[in-house]
Amino acid sequence: MTLAMTLGMSIGVRRTLWMMIGELLGVASVAIAAVLGVASVMLNYPDAFAILKWVGGAYLIYIGVNMWRAKGKMSVDTSKPNDVSRKSLFTQGFVTAIANPKGWAFMISLLPPFISVEHAVAPQLLVLLGVIMTTEFLSMLAYATGGKSLRLFLARGDNIKWMNRIAGSLMGLVGIWLIFG
Repeated sequence: MTLAMTLGMSIGVRRTLWMMIGELLGVASVAIAAVLGVASVMLNYPDAFAILKWVGGAYLIYIGVNMWRAKGKMSVDTSKPNDVSRKSLFTQGFVTAIANPKGWAFMISLLPPFISVEHAVAPQLLVLLGVIMTTEFLSMLAYATGGKSLRLFLARGDNIKWMNRIAGSLMGLVGIWLIFG
C-alpha cells in the first residue's frame, strides 16, 4: 500500500497501475502458497496448526504494536521526475509482494480460519483469492489516487502518527480475533 501511495505521489496513478499488476500477481502467489502449505499442515498436523494459529495471531499483535509506536514521517521525494519502465514497475510490485515477510506472515496467519478441511481446497482458494485480489487492488488504487492529496495532509503535524495508530490497532484486533476467535 505504501508503495502504491508513494508511486501515486511521484509518477501518477496511470503509471502506478503497472506496479499494481505485478504486486497483485505476487500477492496471489503468496496467498496460494500460504493456503496450500497451511492446508497441508491442517490435515497432517492439527496440533502444529493450532500452534501456527497462535504464533500468527501473536505476530499480528506485534505488528500492530510496532505500527502504534512508529514515529510518523514522510519519506517521499517528489521533486525530481522519475522515468521508470513498465517492466521495472511490474517487477518492483511482484518482488515487493513475494519478498515481504509481513505479507507471508499475514497470509499464513489470517487465511487458516477460512479453510475447511471438510471441503475441497481449490474452490475455497478461488473465493479467497477473489476477495483478496479485489480488496488489494481497490486499496492500492485508493492509495495511489489519494497520494497527491494525502501528501499535503500527511505533511501536517502528527497525522501520520495517528494513521499508524489506527492501522496498528486494527492489526492488533485481527491478531486477538485470530487467537481467541
